Formats: sequence, structure tokens, C-alpha cells
Amino acid sequence: MTIIYDLSKVPADVVTQIHASPKFTKWFSEFPTKLLNIDNPKTVKGQKYGVRTAVLYGSPASSSGVNLCAMAETASCIDACLNTAGRGAMSSVQMSRLRKTLFMLQYWDHFKAMLMHEIEAHAQYCRKHGYKCAVRLNGTTDIRWELKIWEWMVHYNHAWDVQFYDYTKIPNRLVPDTSIYDLTFSYSGVEKYQRHVDTARAMGMRLAVVFRYRTQIPKSFLGMDVVDGDDSDLRFLEPQGVVSALYAKGKAVHDQSGFVVG
Repeated sequence: MTIIYDLSKVPADVVTQIHASPKFTKWFSEFPTKLLNIDNPKTVKGQKYGVRTAVLYGSPASSSGVNLCAMAETASCIDACLNTAGRGAMSSVQMSRLRKTLFMLQYWDHFKAMLMHEIEAHAQYCRKHGYKCAVRLNGTTDIRWELKIWEWMVHYNHAWDVQFYDYTKIPNRLVPDTSIYDLTFSYSGVEKYQRHVDTARAMGMRLAVVFRYRTQIPKSFLGMDVVDGDDSDLRFLEPQGVVSALYAKGKAVHDQSGFVVG
């Protein structure tokens, strides 16, 4: 089997693991068969509200050799990343996300065609079964997908009946149409990141804040009302200007950088 991806920017220990495992060697000699995940334990909670969400998970920060989370170092969220939570801590999951990321970076036309096809199939399923269709393209990355989605919709004269949404640590991610693409600003208490938090607050953005334990979640934070963000992942159903409270998972429970509150 011949590996079809350029691994020159991937961390050396990961490359060694790929070559040492027949399973991973095979994976990286092929394109992914699927990009979107619909069975995530967090997003599946939204189905009780009549929403079905598909998520794209990639390799966060610079783990693929290309930085896909521009503010990761400034916000000190690399070690506490959701990428380490739940099944994300399994090497097979990490490798799957890496392959999808390299597929996107190195085979863009194939990636785009597959992604557009899966979004349309997801939308058709939702229409057939009576769900509101939602798509979150930054499950573990912070890419300005709203620009691509808008470009595709204009260029192809295509209008999906889809609610796109994301979390972001980039306060100047401005979407062309908020009814199509909803953004929630992701908080970090790290001192050097506070000017970005201030910008997001001044813009009236909704803030997602991670608290160490559920029992520590207050009724207000930074003078903003707090709502339960773990009831579902459907941030777009919440008003702007509130704090959507999450509690730490995976390695985040032990984070001391300031990203996690408490």
C-alpha cells in the first residue's frame, strides 16, 4: 500500500505510528468514506428539540502540521481541547480526524464535492423525517467556514435548508447572514486573551464558558445571564449576549491555564 498523503508536516511520532500500524497505513493510502458525524453524544441531545446535527471533526491547532485554530496558543486551549474528550482520546479517532484534515488540505476538490454531497444528503434526511437540519463544520477546529459556505451558495446558486453553527475563538469572524450561520464565542480566562473576550462582549456575542465542575456553574458570569449549555449543543437557539455554560471533559478537568473556570 502506498500512502497518498504528504506527511512531511505531521509530527514525527504520529508518522511513525502510521507506518508501524497496518490499519493506519491502509487508512492513509485511501480517501475517507465519510466526513460528517451524526452520532455524537452531545449533538444527539438536540434531537429532543427536533434538530439533527452533523459535525465535521478535524485535527485541531497544529496537530496536522497546519494550524487550523488561529487563537489556540493565545487562548491556551490546546491541552484542554475537546479533541481529548470521550472517544476523541482514542488513537483511531485521532487518526481518522487527521486523515480528514489532510484530505481537505491536499485534495480540496474531492473534499469539497464529498462535503457538499453529505450536507445535501443530511438535509434531505432531515426534511423526510421532520427534523430541522443543522451542520457544525468546526467540531474541533476554528476555520472560517462561513466564507466558504457563502461562496458555494452564491456560486452554485444553491440554498440549503440548513442551520450552520460554530464555536470560535476569533472575535472578528463576521458572517454574511446570521440566519444561515450562527457563531458562539469561546471564552478563555487567560490574561493575554482578554482583549478578544472584551471585543466579543462589546459585539454582544454569546459566550461559551467551560467550568471545571457542573456544581460550580453560577447564575451569572461577567455580568451576563448564564444558561445551561450542556442540555444540548444547539447554541443557535439561545439569544446572543448570554453565557452558555459547559463543564469540563477529558483532560480539560485538570487544566490550569485559565481556559477552564474554577
